[in-house]
Amino acid sequence: MMLILLPLLAAAAADAPAPAPSVSPEVSAALATAAEGTRIGLLVVDEAGREVVAVRPDERFVPASNTKLYTTATAFAMLDTSAPDAGAGASVRLEPRGPARDVVLIGAGDARLSSAANCQSDCLSTLAEAVARETRVVGDVIGDDTAFPDEHWPAGMSWNNMVGKYGTAVSALTIDDNEVAVTIRPGAVGAAAEATGDGYFRLDNRVVTVPAGGKRSIGYMREPGSDLLRLTGTIPADAAPYEIAVGVDDPAHRAAWRLAALLRAAGVRVTGKVGVRHRALMPADDPAVRGGAPAAKPPLAPVLARVVPASLGEDLVHTNKVSQNLHTELLLRRVGSVSGSGSVADGHAAMDKVLKEAGIARWQYDFGDGSGMSNYNRVTPRASVTLLRWGAGQPWGAAWRQTLPIAGQDGTLRNRFKGTLLEGKLFAKTGSLNAANALAGYFTARSGRQFTFAAYANDMPGDVSATAAIDAALVAVAEAH
Repeated sequence: MMLILLPLLAAAAADAPAPAPSVSPEVSAALATAAEGTRIGLLVVDEAGREVVAVRPDERFVPASNTKLYTTATAFAMLDTSAPDAGAGASVRLEPRGPARDVVLIGAGDARLSSAANCQSDCLSTLAEAVARETRVVGDVIGDDTAFPDEHWPAGMSWNNMVGKYGTAVSALTIDDNEVAVTIRPGAVGAAAEATGDGYFRLDNRVVTVPAGGKRSIGYMREPGSDLLRLTGTIPADAAPYEIAVGVDDPAHRAAWRLAALLRAAGVRVTGKVGVRHRALMPADDPAVRGGAPAAKPPLAPVLARVVPASLGEDLVHTNKVSQNLHTELLLRRVGSVSGSGSVADGHAAMDKVLKEAGIARWQYDFGDGSGMSNYNRVTPRASVTLLRWGAGQPWGAAWRQTLPIAGQDGTLRNRFKGTLLEGKLFAKTGSLNAANALAGYFTARSGRQFTFAAYANDMPGDVSATAAIDAALVAVAEAH
């Protein structure tokens, strides 16, 4: 029996995972500064992939906007990020219907279409001018976002985020980041403040002007599906104008509404109404239940004009630097349209293939969206480190790294790691959601060596931030190496 048992024991020992490295007192002390009850996962590896620090590396955490690492990596792997983004540009058609033709504004997934007065590129005014050159009278103005199924919000996103810019609806036809600006100016002390928008929302203004030096505290609420925006709170008499960005429920309608306004300004008479065309989400939009080819679309009128956005790579820098939720959600739908319908499910199916290639086990992640607003999302620190190391070795790896915020310098890290060893030497994606903080990326230690890391904090009582504890732990690792 001993002759059989000993080889078996030796083989088992050889197959056992290496013990986790001990956590230094400095790192332990830093992590201990997080609020009691906080659950933290941290994995740091060196250039060869050797673990330097491992705290709960295989537990699953809500990653918040670290989700964008997975979505943008998939976009780099699947989409052309260097050439002008012509395939995603919005276009207009004139469709015959009675004496006045309808104007149809068609979205194709572009995140950057703008109706701003000072627009320099990717401008809605370009399309309005093309219509004005063709005709002086139109019927309806219709926003068409049928390039993607009608999934305006991801699963697992908190409803209270829908009114603001971080939770604005997602659509193949996007305008001005699907936000509407409302400006609040103080009035006479004790009287209502002045609130102005562009007329898209009805305003129920209950903001009161308080004496100079008082507190500015402004809240706003809009029920989903309603055009009534209620404003509450106070603004001091000596305060500067305060602008809020309100999220849009139906971006295709908003885009068509803005186009109608630009047409009128260009001297075109709009005789009809503002309308929309959506494509309902069907069971066949889910790759798990799809059967057969999608139904053929009817012939369309010829394109009158199209805008050509700049390269997708430029937008990816903006997306990760400022953590732009809408742009990331559009990326998920775009990768889902490469070989599918453009649904969220298709996007995640495309992501699964990329992550499998990266060597990430399927149990190590789950996603409800592409941006990190969903509370359904889960990842392990090891999955993120694996993704970062794999991505760094891809032809697009350097470009992907350049999209990440730089500690103490720009993006969502501009105010973190100031005055530490890691200022200017850490490149990472941040994340913040209800009781969740995240940071994952790369840093250069005191020795000049390069490290890859992923850090997650969940379950903070009272939603107290754990970023200071995470930052201090990473500085301690960099100082020790």
